[in-house]
Amino acid sequence: MDSPSRSSVIVIGAGVSGISAAKVLAEKGIEDLLILEASDRIGGRIRKENFGGVSVELGAGWIAGVGGKESNPVWDLAAKSSLRTCFSDYSNARYNIYDRSGKIFPSGIAADSYKRAVESAIQQLRIQEANPCSRDLYKVSEPPSAPKTPIELAIDFILHDFEMAEVEPISTYVDFGEREFLVADERGYEHLLYKMAEDFLFTSGGKILDSRLKLNKVVRELQHSRNGVTVITEDGSVYDADYVVLSVSIGVLQSDLISFNPSLPRWKTEAIQQCDVMVYTKIFLKFPYKFWPCGPGKEFFIYAHERRGYYTFWQHMENAYPGSNILVVTLTNGESKRVEAQPDGETLKEAMEVLRNMFGPDIPDATDILVPRWYNNRFQRGSYSNYPIITNDQDFHDIKTPVGRIFFTGEHTSERFSGYVHGGYLAGIGTGKALLEEMEKDKERKSESQTFLLEPLLALTEALRDSFDWSAVAAEVAAAAAIGAGSAAMVLLIQIAVLRIVAQILFLCFIKQLCFHIPNP
Repeated sequence: MDSPSRSSVIVIGAGVSGISAAKVLAEKGIEDLLILEASDRIGGRIRKENFGGVSVELGAGWIAGVGGKESNPVWDLAAKSSLRTCFSDYSNARYNIYDRSGKIFPSGIAADSYKRAVESAIQQLRIQEANPCSRDLYKVSEPPSAPKTPIELAIDFILHDFEMAEVEPISTYVDFGEREFLVADERGYEHLLYKMAEDFLFTSGGKILDSRLKLNKVVRELQHSRNGVTVITEDGSVYDADYVVLSVSIGVLQSDLISFNPSLPRWKTEAIQQCDVMVYTKIFLKFPYKFWPCGPGKEFFIYAHERRGYYTFWQHMENAYPGSNILVVTLTNGESKRVEAQPDGETLKEAMEVLRNMFGPDIPDATDILVPRWYNNRFQRGSYSNYPIITNDQDFHDIKTPVGRIFFTGEHTSERFSGYVHGGYLAGIGTGKALLEEMEKDKERKSESQTFLLEPLLALTEALRDSFDWSAVAAEVAAAAAIGAGSAAMVLLIQIAVLRIVAQILFLCFIKQLCFHIPNP
């Protein structure tokens, strides 16, 4: 059980926002900070794993928004670290749509279906903007123009779950550009976080050895007051700090993993619950050889099924890792939760049935499968935040506003770039700067409070010192000697006089010490 001394700041969560916030604080001289991470690694929802002889990204895998008028900060970090990436072109995916018999839909049919789906989506968004209450209606019933055929369902899935998520931060593409690059580096996307950590944490041999980073520390309770925050972890460790930066996902905030004492105010909890949590599951399949089409415009292909989102969106890894013989199929939300709850063997069976529908019964069985479980991971509870179309500026303001000495950060606190890695990165930097400003203001308040009480207390000290009648003590001793008091009486009088002098000196010292240790009111 750890019981370290009080820290200036404790950062909870070592994802991209937590690390970037800690870096800002450390670079401004906040050395006594502590980072508590629930898992056994840094990175959060950026996570690599070796599969089929290559490094695959289970969570965030793309750098979105490249080639625009402004430079994406994460793209800059990637370039600085020589991170290997490859361009992803989604534009041809809608023309590689397979039906259940293995035939590709004619491009004209696909184009018409895509056009109708876009028009329907725009109409639906306009209705929701005009009548915010209609959002709840769409959750329980289909709109009149809901897609019906397999190809319509497939294209609707692509639009809403990939290209036009309910409130996709368009500023990512307006500011940074429309190109997206897949991270294909054996060091993993998380390498960027390790490079950031190297700037302020002690590392050796590619590992972080700094005692200020503590892994496997699951925070369960935050006790907060005007004087500081006490952090209690699952293993019974207790940490005290002046401030806390809470860098956990929106899904964790909505769960009961971390309790607050006292409870968060209503305006805060309502803002947290307003945000939707999206689940995005990339399932990796390894094969003994390649049987799917490759070449320009063939990286992505679509499966049209009667059930929306049923193993719909596929990608081969030949561009990223030639010869790897790996396919990736992406599920979202309801399908993600369903697959997470079932054995991997059942998922493999379903995926192989879909592939045989597209490419024939003679294709080989997959030799391995990897199924991430972001929703069932209690340290994540989902993949990324997604704000409804009706979300207003106040909701964004409330979700990132501090509660006392607890500051909130993460991609969900980024109004312009929520849902993206660069959103989390920039949010962490912003939170770090905001906390530094608050710490400076707090220092000024303490200084003003001390000055307010210091002057009258010092004046009182001087008055007490001047009021002490040293001549009276001497007169008492002299009078006792004049009347011939016994030696025992003389000694007693002298002792009393000395004690009075010592008591006066101690009292003056106490007053001066009090002047310089006045608590913040």
